[in-house]
Amino acid sequence: MSILGLKKKQPKTFKVKVITMDAEMEFSCEVKWKGKDLFDLVCRTVGLRETWFFGLRYTVKDTYAWLKQEKRVLDQEVPKDCPITFHFLAKFFPEKVEEELVQEITQHLFFLQVKKQILDEEIFCSPEASVLLASYAVQAKYGDYDPNFHKPGFLAQDELLPKRVLMQYQMTADMWEEKITAWYAEHRGIARDEAEMEYLKIAQDLEMYGVSYFAITQNKRDTDLLLGVDAQGLHIYSPNSKLSPNKSFPWSGIRNISYSEKEFTIKPLDKKKDVFKFYSSQLRVNKLILQLCIGNHDLFMRRRKVDSIEVQQMKAQAKEEKARKKMERQILAREKQMREEAERAKEEMERRLFQLQDEARLANEALLRSEETADLLAEKAQIAEEEAKLLAHKAAEAEQERQRLEVTAMKTKEEKRLMEQKMREAEQLAVKLVEQSERRLKEADHLKQDLTEAKDAERRAKQKLLEITKTTYPLIAAYSTPPAPPEAADLGYESASTRLDFKDSDMKRLSMEIERERLEYMEKSKHLQDQLKELKSEIESLKLEEQQQQAGLYGLHSEARGYVQEPVYIPHSNRNSAYMSQMAFFEEV
Repeated sequence: MSILGLKKKQPKTFKVKVITMDAEMEFSCEVKWKGKDLFDLVCRTVGLRETWFFGLRYTVKDTYAWLKQEKRVLDQEVPKDCPITFHFLAKFFPEKVEEELVQEITQHLFFLQVKKQILDEEIFCSPEASVLLASYAVQAKYGDYDPNFHKPGFLAQDELLPKRVLMQYQMTADMWEEKITAWYAEHRGIARDEAEMEYLKIAQDLEMYGVSYFAITQNKRDTDLLLGVDAQGLHIYSPNSKLSPNKSFPWSGIRNISYSEKEFTIKPLDKKKDVFKFYSSQLRVNKLILQLCIGNHDLFMRRRKVDSIEVQQMKAQAKEEKARKKMERQILAREKQMREEAERAKEEMERRLFQLQDEARLANEALLRSEETADLLAEKAQIAEEEAKLLAHKAAEAEQERQRLEVTAMKTKEEKRLMEQKMREAEQLAVKLVEQSERRLKEADHLKQDLTEAKDAERRAKQKLLEITKTTYPLIAAYSTPPAPPEAADLGYESASTRLDFKDSDMKRLSMEIERERLEYMEKSKHLQDQLKELKSEIESLKLEEQQQQAGLYGLHSEARGYVQEPVYIPHSNRNSAYMSQMAFFEEV
C-alpha cells in the first residue's frame, strides 16, 4: 500500500492549443479523447459543418502529419509540449469552389489559407494575377472603395503581394498600391463573401493550387522526382518544375494504390497500361501520401454521387442564408444610399442655408445702401424738382423772350426790307447821280473845251484885229478918207471894245453858270454821302441788334436745357456781301 501511495496520480486532462487561420483556441481535453473528439470540438467552436475538407495538422521532426480521428490523441506521435499545438487547416481542396463550398465560414477559411500559401510562394502566381487577387483581398477586408476615407498609404501595413513579385519589378510601394487601388475601385458593391469567392475562383485555376508535393524516386537508384497529390489525381513532376507535370494519373483512371514499406504502386484502370512504381525514403511520408490519396479519392467519388441529406440541407440553408444576406445587403445598400442622399441633402441644405444667409446679409447691406441711396435720390429729386421749376420759369421767360425776339425779328425783317428797299432806291439814285454826274462832267468838259476854243479864237481874233488895225488904219486915214474926227475914231474903237466886252461877259456868264452847277453838284454829292453814311450806320446798328437778339435767344434756350453755352455769332457773309459792296461803291462815289 505504501508503494502504491508513492505513485503520482496520472492527470485526467491535457491542454491543447488549436490555431486556425484567423484565431487561436485552447481546450482542455480528456486523456481518453480520440482525434475525432478534438476535431469535432474545434468544428463546433468554429461553427463549421463541412468538416470533410479539414483536419488537425501537427509537426513531427522535419515533416508534418494529420491527426487521425480513429485513434486517441495521446497515442499518436503528437508533440509532448504543453499545450499541444495543432493547426486547423484545409486538408483536401474542392475541384470547383463555387459549387462545393457551401458555408461562408468554409469559404473564409479556404480564402485565408490560399491567400497565405500565395504570399508564402507555396502557390505560384503571376504578377498580373497577384495584383487582381490583392484587389479582391482588399475588397473583402475594407469593403467598398471610398476616396474620402481610403487615402493614399492606407495599404502600407497590409501584405498583399508575394515577395518574388515585389522583387521582380522596380516599383515602389506607392506604385503597387496605386495599381491595386485601381482594380479595387472597380469592385464596388461586392460583399465580403462574394469577394472571397472571386478570389478562390481565380486561385483554383493556378497550377499549384491544392497540390501537396512529396519527394520520390522512380526506383531505388534513379533520378529524383516529385509526386503531387490533389483533387484531380496524382502527378509526377521534375524536381525543378512544379507547374507542368511529366505524367498524370487521374482518380478516374486509377484502379488501386498500394505501398509496401517504401514502395508505392499505382495500378491504372486500363490493364493495358503499365503499372507505375515509385519510392519514398520515409515511412511517415508514405503514410501521409497514402492518407491524402485515400481522402482525395473518396471526395472525388463523393462528388460524382448524389448529395447526402445533410449536404442538401446545408446547401438549402446556405441558399436561404445567402438570399437573406443578399436581401439584408440590398436593404443596407438602400439605407446607405438613402443616408448618403440624406447627408447630401443635408449638406446641400446647409450650403443653401449659408448661401441664403450670405444673400440675406448682402440683401440687408444692399437695403441699407438702397435706403441711403433713396434718401440721397429724394434729396436730389427735391433739388431736381426745384431746378425743374426754376428751369420751367426760365423756360417760360425764354419763351416770352423768344416770342419777343421773334416779334422783334419780324420787325427787324420789315425794317431790313425797308432798308433794303431804301438801299435799292439809294443805289438807283446813286446810279442816276453817277450817270448825271458823268453827263454833267461830259458837258462840263465840252463846255470847258468850247470855252477854251472860244478863248483861243477870241485871242486870235483880237490879235488879228490888232494887227489889221495897226497896218491898215494909217493908210486909210491918209489916202482914202479925210481924217475923221476924233469922236468918230473913238466911237469905232469903242464899238470894237464893246464887242470884245460882250464876248467877255458871255464867257464870264458861262463860267459862272458852270461854277454854279459844279457847286450844286458838290452840294448834292455831299447830301448823298450823308444819306449813305446814315444808311450805313442804321445797317450796322441793325446787324448788331440782330446778333444780340440771336445771342440772347441762344443763351435762354441753353439755360432752359440746364446748361449755358457761350453764344457764337456766325456772320452772314453771303447775305451782307451785297450791302458791303454797295457801301464801298457809295463811299467811292
